[in-house]
Amino acid sequence: MRIAYDEMRQTFFRILEKRGLSGDDCTLLSKIVADNSLDGVYTHGVNRFPRLVSNIEDGIADRNAKAETVSSFGALECWNGHFGIGPLNAYRAMERACALARANGIGLVALGWNNHWLRGSTYGLLAAENGCIGICWSNTKPNMPLWGGSKPAIGNNPLIISAPRGNGAHFVFDAAMSQYSYGKLEEYRLKGQQLPYPGGFDDEGNLTRDPAVIEKNGRILPIGFWKGSGLSVALDLLATMLSAGASVEEVGRLENERGLTQIMIAVDPSGLHSRQMTDDIAQSILGGILREKDENGRALRYPGLRLFETRKENLEKGIPVIDSVWSRVLSLLD
Repeated sequence: MRIAYDEMRQTFFRILEKRGLSGDDCTLLSKIVADNSLDGVYTHGVNRFPRLVSNIEDGIADRNAKAETVSSFGALECWNGHFGIGPLNAYRAMERACALARANGIGLVALGWNNHWLRGSTYGLLAAENGCIGICWSNTKPNMPLWGGSKPAIGNNPLIISAPRGNGAHFVFDAAMSQYSYGKLEEYRLKGQQLPYPGGFDDEGNLTRDPAVIEKNGRILPIGFWKGSGLSVALDLLATMLSAGASVEEVGRLENERGLTQIMIAVDPSGLHSRQMTDDIAQSILGGILREKDENGRALRYPGLRLFETRKENLEKGIPVIDSVWSRVLSLLD
């Protein structure tokens, strides 16, 4: 089934309003979740919305908590999210990073003690819409083994890098440190499909494409094998140093994957070069990629391109939703 964007966003708004969120918070949060779905990231949009609502109802995400600045130094700020609603705190942290970048050329907000931010691209796109290069990442609970290990010990910490383009077709790279995010594993499992490529190990240590097996045993595969494992550790180390928040290991000692640490960096290139120059550079590099073809003669893509194509299609036709997921969403109106 397909649901019109406005209907989905308004449904989310009504559900959040019934849970006691302020009007501004309902507006922003319903837009974030609907936009994630509009862009084709259903795993961190409509599919995850019931879990987000449950976290608000159970107090895992405090609907009344607001992130506050703990310390600052030049263009750097350290915030405490006070276990608030993750996407709201993260969005406002990137907004602040962009404001710092406009004033200083670069801005960094280290957000500790927050909750799950849903889709990292949300904040990369926010930076790009503000004319800034965006770099952001989050840690997670221990949900991926160190390379060579068999038990989850590090996070599949997502890393996002974005670059603005004058035509709005921004470059957005968004990757978890695992070959597939757990949300993507869930999506394939719900559809009864195998993964296109191996995504983890089975109980005997063999590579597998079965998402249910990987979800159950937690032996998810790092990107680049040992390189993804090492990068995960590096991201966690830097995030915790800057925020004085919880590391992956410490998040693992809390219940329900809360208290996450997120880093928001914005860089305003307009202080160094004209907007036209940065646009020309983007066009040269990304246009060159589009001239490359696969073995069947089809144009290859750069990160973020499919997002804008999906957004256009879903605006015209409606957002695809699994029937059981939408039924669960509608039940939250009762």
